[in-house]
Amino acid sequence: MMRRLLVFGMLAGFFAGLLAFGFASITGEPQVDASIAIEEASAPPPAPGEHAEEEVVSRSTQKGLGLAVATGVYGVAIGGLFAIACALAYGRIGTGGMRPTAAVVAVTGFVAVAVVPFLKYPANPPAVGNPDTIDRRTGLYVVMVLVAVLAALIAAQVGRLVSARLGTWNAALAAAAVFVVLVSVAAVVMPVINEVPASFPAELLWRFRLASLGTQAVLWATLGLVFGPLAHRVLSPAPAPAREAGTAARAEETRAASQAPAPSAG
Repeated sequence: MMRRLLVFGMLAGFFAGLLAFGFASITGEPQVDASIAIEEASAPPPAPGEHAEEEVVSRSTQKGLGLAVATGVYGVAIGGLFAIACALAYGRIGTGGMRPTAAVVAVTGFVAVAVVPFLKYPANPPAVGNPDTIDRRTGLYVVMVLVAVLAALIAAQVGRLVSARLGTWNAALAAAAVFVVLVSVAAVVMPVINEVPASFPAELLWRFRLASLGTQAVLWATLGLVFGPLAHRVLSPAPAPAREAGTAARAEETRAASQAPAPSAG
């Protein structure tokens, strides 16, 4: 069963990655092109006898095949992890079945993996950020993701512990409060990074960041909506006794008809 859930999660993730690719191509790539144009316009001309650097991968390939492969692989990986998370959460958060479980896990994953790190270290387009600090910025972003995921797990455990005494609704509020406190403390403690040039258009930066967050929203929403029904078919198959009873009844009718005496000729 777990293997089928994992396969369904990866399939849902692949489909989610395709939709995320379409959303990013429409909303995000125009902002990237505009940012690259600003970066090229502000770059100093090459010195005499010096040739401009050639692109290893063309821009058309980057925003076409490259982006599709990246979102597809990312979607498959996240889909597999999502399936495991849903399997672990199934039966522990409510009693509504896999569909609501997948929805809750999708919302939690979107908040922990996308929203919280975005609020602390939002995505930046080309021409924004110092190339020498990219490793440090990437490391801090990953740390923030791990902190948010750990905070979500701690909050969920707190909610389970107090649910019997406080009730489901109050336990959910308590879990949300614990999560907000933990990620807020982490956001205050972790270093601030602000490398946006003063001359960079604020509207372009805002549109790029919204497109980046929207791409994550499309991915997680699709995972929750697609994986839930697929997993429900694995966990709640058609009742075998009913099928067997129907087959037995039809067999009995056939046997009775064959044993009935033939009508005599008048």
